Amino acid sequence: LNPPRQSVQHLLPSRTQGEELMDSIDSTTAKQLQSFIERLERLEEDKAIVAQDIKEVFAEAKSMGFDTKTMRTVLKIRKMDDQKRIEAEALLETYCTALGIETDVVAAASSLKHAA
Repeated sequence: LNPPRQSVQHLLPSRTQGEELMDSIDSTTAKQLQSFIERLERLEEDKAIVAQDIKEVFAEAKSMGFDTKTMRTVLKIRKMDDQKRIEAEALLETYCTALGIETDVVAAASSLKHAA
C-alpha cells in the first residue's frame, strides 16, 4: 500500500511577493513602469541596429585593407579627454621601458604626447 499523501499547501505562501507588489502599485504607476519598459525595449532594438551598422562599416574598411583593430584603438583614443590620453600614453611608455621594449609604439606615444 502507498502511504497517504500529505498536503504541502500549508508550506506554500498564500500569495506571492509579486502579487503583493502588484496590489500595492496603482494603475498610474503601473502605466509609468510599462512606459519605461517599452522605451527600454525600443532602445535595445535601436542599439542592436546601430551595432550591426558599426559591424558593417568595419567590414567595409577591412575589405579596403584597413586594420580594424587599429581603427578601434584610434576610436578609443579619440574618445579620451586629453589629460586621460596623456596619462595612458605615459603609463604605456613606462611599462614598455620597464620591460625593455623599445618600439615605434613608445616613440609614437611620445610624439602624440608632445603634439597634444
